[in-house]
Amino acid sequence: MINKNYLLDKPDWLKIRVPKKYDNIRNTRNIINYYRINTICQAANCPNIINCFSYGIATFLILGNLCTRRCKFCNVRHGLPNKPDNDEPERLAKAIYQMKLKHVVLTSVNRDDLYDGGADHFVKCINAIKKYNNNTNIEILVPDFRNCIKQALNLFKNSLPNIFSHNIESVPRLYSFIKPGFKYINALKLLRLFRIKYPNIPTKSSIIVGLGETLQEIINTMYDLYNNGVSILNIGQYLQPTNKHLPVNRFFSKKEFLFLKKEALNIGFSYVASGPLIRSSYRADLQSCGISID
Repeated sequence: MINKNYLLDKPDWLKIRVPKKYDNIRNTRNIINYYRINTICQAANCPNIINCFSYGIATFLILGNLCTRRCKFCNVRHGLPNKPDNDEPERLAKAIYQMKLKHVVLTSVNRDDLYDGGADHFVKCINAIKKYNNNTNIEILVPDFRNCIKQALNLFKNSLPNIFSHNIESVPRLYSFIKPGFKYINALKLLRLFRIKYPNIPTKSSIIVGLGETLQEIINTMYDLYNNGVSILNIGQYLQPTNKHLPVNRFFSKKEFLFLKKEALNIGFSYVASGPLIRSSYRADLQSCGISID
């Protein structure tokens, strides 16, 4: 069991403020439960869940809640998933309609058991959402489509999202340890090939810090992302979800997050959010409009 530093004191500036919009929180939960929709907010034990639910928003987790891989920082359960739920796209679209969302984020567990990594199910969800919510922007946060990148990307040809995202998460030195089953070079390849194939769609990625990487390693990773077509970048603090996950190596200061944001903007990213509670889908509605959230 990993538990070192599990009780490491968090800095005062990392404290989470509880919102007062309890009716909105209850309403959001009720809609999610009624339509039997999974959210990464719940599955990953996201620190922003109450805040987001209070605004009536959530990040939807499709293709089940069991991942075929086992990242050491992630709270999503792993195991052998069920077959894709053919009714999920319709239920998802109806939930989004009822929530009156103008910007939605869809993500999924890794589905190495599927020939296309789950890309066709993403497409079905995009089509269903557009059917019920023609004016809703759709952002997809996809897995790495291991061994089927080109096949997966071809499926999006007639059902493009408004933003395409894949999280790099960490630096090359730590990659295989933190993300078993993933390859750093494959993540960059996915982002690069999507941008080449669909140049008018913005691409996005995220880095979590506090797992033992250096500032220079983070900057080098930012260059790698930018040079592979990424235009939107998020940087956030890793928080250990349970004592069975990797411990926090250290908490980055506000000044360091500001430094990384300035470096990223100097590199050329069109939008950067950098702060302790920043996550790739946190207030993505505001990010898509270029509004600062850090």
